[in-house]
Amino acid sequence: MRETAIDSSRPGGPRGRLELEALSRQVAAGEITAVLLGFVDMQGRLQGKQLGADYFVTDVLDHGAGACSYLLSVDVEMQPQVGLSTSAWSSGHGDFHLIPDLSSLRRAAWRPRTAICLADAVWGDGSDVTVSPRRILRRQLERLAERGWTARAATELEFIVHRETYAGARARDYRDLTPANHFNGDYSLLAIRQAGSLIDRVVDEMYDSGLAVESAKGEANLGQFEVNFRHDEPLATADSHVIFKQGVKEIALQEEVAATFMAKWDEREGNSCHVHFSLADSEGPLFARAEDTFKMFLAGQLACMEELALLFAPNVNSYKRFAGHSFAPTAIAWGRDNRTCAVRVVGAGDSLRFEHRVPGGDVNPYLALSAVIAAGLYGVENELQLEDALEGNAYASAPRHLPTDLGRARGLFAASRVAEEAFGADVVGHYARAAEVELESYNTTVTDWERRRGYEHF
Repeated sequence: MRETAIDSSRPGGPRGRLELEALSRQVAAGEITAVLLGFVDMQGRLQGKQLGADYFVTDVLDHGAGACSYLLSVDVEMQPQVGLSTSAWSSGHGDFHLIPDLSSLRRAAWRPRTAICLADAVWGDGSDVTVSPRRILRRQLERLAERGWTARAATELEFIVHRETYAGARARDYRDLTPANHFNGDYSLLAIRQAGSLIDRVVDEMYDSGLAVESAKGEANLGQFEVNFRHDEPLATADSHVIFKQGVKEIALQEEVAATFMAKWDEREGNSCHVHFSLADSEGPLFARAEDTFKMFLAGQLACMEELALLFAPNVNSYKRFAGHSFAPTAIAWGRDNRTCAVRVVGAGDSLRFEHRVPGGDVNPYLALSAVIAAGLYGVENELQLEDALEGNAYASAPRHLPTDLGRARGLFAASRVAEEAFGADVVGHYARAAEVELESYNTTVTDWERRRGYEHF
């Protein structure tokens, strides 16, 4: 995450970002015929509509597009749930409006003649839908701006590729799938080649969709890969994250393979999503110039990590990734270039930053970045003292640890004064209830492990 500005128009920079004038010109020329209007749901997925490009330019830009408000009141299977604040059977499951954010407009290079634009949700009276992930992050960025600060962030997202199609994986009940390679491919250039054209297409087509690609590499689990992008301001980083995830899944579909971002696919290494973060003010990068601010902001990460864990690890499966000596953290500690800690400080001078290692591949990036900012501001506001850096193996020596299950994380979040003051009671209640929904579903499910463990052995 080098502290340099991104200019997508410069020679060698990413192509694909669109200004409204360029979009209108390409629509008129028939070069773009469809626009994907994407809304980020609680799970960090892109929902929305594929719109005719002419309709998007002539109507949707002025008025937005309607979408059922249950998009923020459903579980991962799109089933409406009781107790979530945006929609209910009693209110008729009405609409909110999706208002395009033209700063996110770009080509969707993995689809022919298609652009994509992310949207913010507002109610009919124009007020914000406060539990929308994009709005939650916007509010935390406003809190930074009140201090004259901005931020830079990057997410490093891992995924596992299987040679079966999505339909084929489902037909096998997700058992005995074939990974793209059969060895630890961490940093292996051969491993990337074993993914066939998938990684090449992902890199090329994300670049042509306006994402500044820095690197692609193999990872430790079988069929596991990581693609990294240059840092940006947090909202743009989160937007790029969800567009990247959508693109990987669609390209995998076209290539007749399957990709999963599950935090813990099997007993080997999980899919991580490390978050790099730094602050700046009007004079430039801040952390190296304001050591006390850096220390307090970092201390806030450690102080709030347990009660905000739900925003980094939102699913039952997320907590299985936190395993000893797996390169996923278990210990609430920080260290200098120490990958056994939850927070790893790297860089120097203008590139000084921290890497938050708790989020997994299933994270909602808007919520994770919101939690990082809220925790950091809590540290600054309360002038927290930073504990000494941990040296050596944090798995073996740290006194505090991350929650080990979703129920514990949900309880801590629901009771968190830090969360309520940063996000509001409505946001805390909404996402605590969403975690309850996941727990209720999980607790009524009989797993393969239980059958193997409990069935009579003869």
